[in-house]
Formats: sequence, structure tokens, C-alpha cells
Amino acid sequence: MRVVIQCAGDKRSWAGRMKTDDGRSLRFVAHPEEVAAEAGLAYARPDDVSENGETWRERVRAYNANPEGNPLELLPAYRLYSNRVYRDLASHIGTDRLFILSAGWGLIRAEFLTPSYDITFRPDGMPGSWRTSTDSFDDWSMVDGESSEPLVFLGGESYFPFFGKLTDHCRCKRVAYHRLKDPPRWDGVEVRRYETKTRTNWYYGAVKALIEGSWAPLD
Repeated sequence: MRVVIQCAGDKRSWAGRMKTDDGRSLRFVAHPEEVAAEAGLAYARPDDVSENGETWRERVRAYNANPEGNPLELLPAYRLYSNRVYRDLASHIGTDRLFILSAGWGLIRAEFLTPSYDITFRPDGMPGSWRTSTDSFDDWSMVDGESSEPLVFLGGESYFPFFGKLTDHCRCKRVAYHRLKDPPRWDGVEVRRYETKTRTNWYYGAVKALIEGSWAPLD
């Protein structure tokens, strides 16, 4: 079983960022024009073109291909978020079977060195962070579509279509959990309800139950 879990807004305070050629730390947002300027910071979308003619997304991929000691101190995706549930899940199932569904970058491997970012599908985030359904992003999908190992998605309803779209190339069984009375739908995805009274970040409880052995997603 491979698990895809939704990203989180709270990042570790020491998480590394990409830098512009003039040394400013880069804050990735969905709409830079909505963010108030701050000294020492630059703002961009992941797919904006950087100073060298490449998009920042291309530069992040190139950095991962040859980190040369990781001078920017970027964290692997599973270590980027403040909540320890991501690290606990990685320890339980292995980083090779864990993927993060990131509103900024797409479906990324747990070990992918990921710059800190402020992008979300939720409209209640910081100014400039809300990514709408009409925004254009060249999202990655790093999951192997040829593998027969099932994919299980744990995340909120605003991320559900994102999961469906970025895994449509997969030939494996796809199972997505939700907590709603009226389930979301996506062709080729089996949708199951997770019984919980928790409304916000309910999937953290599902991860805890999985780790403790009291819940098996594919049963």
C-alpha cells in the first residue's frame, strides 16, 4: 500500500527556501500581487520564470538532481510540515511508499527536497496563498503509474479533485477517504467514508489509527 496525504499550512520555521540571484529568500505563493512587500523577501509562483530563464519549478527539480550538500537546507517533504504526523507516517510505512499532495508542487515523493511555500486550496489562508481552480500550475505527479500497489488518499475535500487528476495515469487501485455525508466522486477512484467527529484535519486521526493498528484502509 502507498499513501498520499494532504500537505499542511504550518511549516517548520527553519525550513529552507530558494533564493534569488541577489540573495533574497523566496516565498512561493499563489498570487504574488496580493502580498505586501517585506524587506529581504521576494515573491513568486512556482511556475514563474526566474532570473536565469528557467521557471522556479525547473530550478527546484535541478536542485534535487544535484543538491551538492544541500546549501539551502531544503527539507524532504515529509519533514517540512510542523505536525509530526507526517514523520510518524513515514517511519511506519517507509518514505518510498509515502507521497505528499502539495498545493504548491503537486504530488511529490516524501523524500523530495521541498522549499517552504505558502500555497493552499483553502480560501482562509494568508493573503496571496489561495490557489483557485482556475489558476494554472504545472503540477508534478511523482507516483509510478505502472505500479500495481494500491494508492490510499487521506485529505480534505478541497484536495480530492487534485488527487484524482494527478493519479489518473495510475493503473492501480485508488481509494480515497472522506468524512462527508455526501461523498465526492472521481472516475476510477473508490471513495470510502472515514467515521469521525473531527472536522479539521480529521485525517491526522486516521494516520494515528493506521499506525496503532486499529484501522486498515484497504480492509
